[in-house]
Amino acid sequence: MPSVSYDEAASVTDYLEQRLAETVDVDVPVGRRAVLGGLGVAGSATLGLGGSGATAHPGHDDEDDSHGNFGSSGEYESGDFDPHEYLRTFNTGESGQDDLRQEVYDEDGRTVRHFEFSIVDTSIEIAPGVEFPAWAFENQVPGPTLRAVEGDVIRITVSNGSEHAHTIHPHLKNLLPEMDGTPQNGPGVIENGEEFTYEWRAQPAGVHFYHCHALPLKEHMHRGMYGVFLVDPDPERVRENPREYVNYQGPVPDEYRDRLVAEARQRNHTTPDNDEVNEMVMVMNSFDTDFDGENEVYAANTRAFAYGVGETDANGHWEPGETKRPIRIDRDRRHLVYLVNVTEFDPINSFHTHSQFFDYYDHGTTLEPTHRNVDTIMQCQAQRGIIDLDYSDHEPGLYMFHAHQSEFAELGWMSFFEVV
Repeated sequence: MPSVSYDEAASVTDYLEQRLAETVDVDVPVGRRAVLGGLGVAGSATLGLGGSGATAHPGHDDEDDSHGNFGSSGEYESGDFDPHEYLRTFNTGESGQDDLRQEVYDEDGRTVRHFEFSIVDTSIEIAPGVEFPAWAFENQVPGPTLRAVEGDVIRITVSNGSEHAHTIHPHLKNLLPEMDGTPQNGPGVIENGEEFTYEWRAQPAGVHFYHCHALPLKEHMHRGMYGVFLVDPDPERVRENPREYVNYQGPVPDEYRDRLVAEARQRNHTTPDNDEVNEMVMVMNSFDTDFDGENEVYAANTRAFAYGVGETDANGHWEPGETKRPIRIDRDRRHLVYLVNVTEFDPINSFHTHSQFFDYYDHGTTLEPTHRNVDTIMQCQAQRGIIDLDYSDHEPGLYMFHAHQSEFAELGWMSFFEVV
C-alpha cells in the first residue's frame, strides 16, 4: 500500500484528536508531547474535512502542516496502561500480568485459578493529556482479563483500598446467592479496608465480564469498575455434549462432532491448536468528563484513538515509544476479537469493519456463529460476543474499524488494523 495511505490515516487521527480536545475543553500546548499538534479547524480544510465535519477523506498536500508526514503529535504521557498490551494479556493463574498476584492449583479434583485484586481510587489518561478520576480493579481500566476453562473454579480475593464501598458481580452462571456480588447478598458491599474472597464455577463457555454492583450502579460502572472473563470450552465436554454448544436439533454425525471439537480446541488456551489463533480483547467504554450524564470520550480499551495512526515509515515500522498505532495482524492467521460493551449513558454501542465481513458469536456461548457474514454488530451494555475475522484474501495495508455511531468514532472510538 502506498505510503500516502498512512499519511491520510494519520491526518484523520490527528484531526479527530483536535476535535476531541475541543470537546473536553483541554488547553492544548504546542509540540510533540502536546495533546495534539498544530492541526486545527482551519487546517482541516486542507485535509478536505471542512470546518466542522470529519467524515471525508483527507489529503495531505499542505507542506506547512505541523504534524509531519506520518504522525499525529499527541502522545500519551502515562505508561501505566498500554491498550496494545491489554489486547492480548490473559491471566490464567499460571501466566499473564507480572504485577497481578495469581496462582493455579488443584482442589477436590478441580482446577482452581486464584487471583488477588485490590480496588483503588486512581487517575487514568483517557486521551493525550486528559485525565479521568477512576475507581479501578488493580489500578487499571478495564480490570485484568481472567481466563479459565469451563468447570474450573475462579477465586478472587479482593481488598478494598478505595474510599468507596464496592463489590464484584460475575456475569457467569452462579449457583450460590452469597457469591452474587450485590449489596443484598452474602457479605454485602466491601467497605474501605475490608477483604472478601469470591468463588465461582467457570460456566458457561463464552465471553463474560465482571463489574461492581454497588449503588449508584451507573457511577461505579462509569468510573471503570469492570473487566473480562473468558471461559474456554472444554473439548472433551464438547465431544460428549455437542448439542449444548449449537442451536441445532438435527443429527450429530461424527464429522460434525469432530468439527465442533476442533473449534473448541482453537478457543481453549490449554491446547496447542490455540496457538493458531490471534486473540484480542476489546472493551468498548466511555467517559463523562464533566459528570453531566453525557459522554465526551469514547474508546476501545479506554484510550481514545489508541489504535489510530501515529509516526511510521509506512512499512509497518512504528517509532519506538509510539503510543498510538494500528493493531498489526498477520493475514494468514485467524483472528478472534472478544468484544464487550460497558458504555454508560448510551443505550448501544457498535463495531464496524471497513472492507471486511465477519462471523459473530453472541456472548461466545456457541461454537456456530449466531450471525454470519456481517460487517456491523450492535451491543447493549453488558452484551458481548466473539468477532471472527479472516483477512487471508486482503492486500496488506490499513483497514479501519470503529463504532458506527459517528459521534462515538469522532470522539475516540476509531481504529485501524494493519494487515501484513
